[in-house]
Amino acid sequence: MLPADSLAGPQPCFLVAQLQQPGVLSNRNEISKLINYAEKKKVSVIFVQVYRANQAWFPSRLADPGPYRNCSKNFSEDPFSLLIRKAHAQGIKIYAWVNLLSLSNNQDAFILKKYGVDILTRNLKEKKKLDDYKIDHQYFLEPGDQRAQGELSAILEEIIRAYPDLDGILLDYLRYPDEKPDYGYTEINIRRFKETTGAKQVEGSSLAWKDWKRAQVNELLSLLVKRVRSLRPGLRVGATGCAPYIRAYYEAYQDWPAWVNSGLVDFVLLMSYPDNLPEFNADIQEAKGKVKDFKKVYIGLPAYKLRHSPGIFAKQLQAARISGAGGWVVFHYNSLLESPELMDRL
Repeated sequence: MLPADSLAGPQPCFLVAQLQQPGVLSNRNEISKLINYAEKKKVSVIFVQVYRANQAWFPSRLADPGPYRNCSKNFSEDPFSLLIRKAHAQGIKIYAWVNLLSLSNNQDAFILKKYGVDILTRNLKEKKKLDDYKIDHQYFLEPGDQRAQGELSAILEEIIRAYPDLDGILLDYLRYPDEKPDYGYTEINIRRFKETTGAKQVEGSSLAWKDWKRAQVNELLSLLVKRVRSLRPGLRVGATGCAPYIRAYYEAYQDWPAWVNSGLVDFVLLMSYPDNLPEFNADIQEAKGKVKDFKKVYIGLPAYKLRHSPGIFAKQLQAARISGAGGWVVFHYNSLLESPELMDRL
């Protein structure tokens, strides 16, 4: 994002996922269409998904570069580099959006092939086949596994070195899965917990175990931010935070107010994704009470849920605009393409 002291008001931004067909990085026309639309709507920042499910839309040795190779067939240069250049020509900043701990349903993920299921977080239920490790239809890496931490840190380095003109990084899926949040029972994580705390066994309901898991998420974020800042000190770094806060702290094991209040990250993107206005406003007010400088919070707008509810989308958009936040971020561009009514509301 832009530095907080340069913000005259909430800045409009897009999240651009690579799930739409055709993908934004698939051809020059899609890149031009995105930049032209963003320039027309006075968008200040575009977050472009370049890493998801251990797949890379950039030249990578550590993640599966298949998507990058497929996109590059239609270009004489790196597609993401071209997008950055075209965006900068219009005064638009580009951030790399990376989905960290989720492998989605990718059973062929490089990291999974390299380390096996030991690197996946899990509950205490018996696991007989790979599908048994799925949580909410996706595989999750264990935040407390130092191998996962090292791999993700190195992948971020690949991105930063490949794109010297990049304006920032958005770290997403930096959490434990919060569907029935009883995870973390990998051999490595349990061993490290016992060695660090002196505990003889793991009690799932114990404060020590819950604090440990939250510490693992914090440790991973700290490691990643340190790596980024060592490579590009001026690069802005943000992270997504779950809302409401009780969900973030006790289920996803995130303490995102501490991240932003301590200066660990430059901003937090609040994933406040209810399909109604009262809950949306409640999440904003709660965040205001927990963050010292609300300009360092960006409000996510759930366009993907509201494609058929443009009126609610417009009300949430107005609430974000007058909230005092640093900006508002539409999740995601694909949904705007699918719903001209939402486009009109912008």
